Amino acid sequence: MRILLALTRYGDTGEGDLLRLTDREGLYRLRVGKWRVFLDIDVPGTARIHGIDNRGQAY
Repeated sequence: MRILLALTRYGDTGEGDLLRLTDREGLYRLRVGKWRVFLDIDVPGTARIHGIDNRGQAY
């Protein structure tokens, strides 16, 4: 539920801890507590989620 709320907030306002990944071309990560959501933004306003993982195992 927390991840869904963070994704909705980012989509509506652009707020969130979003960072472009340097080792994965075109991917971003959104930090939600101990979770990391990996996504790409192809078209402005559209994000495609590639995965969600625990912080300790995500990288």
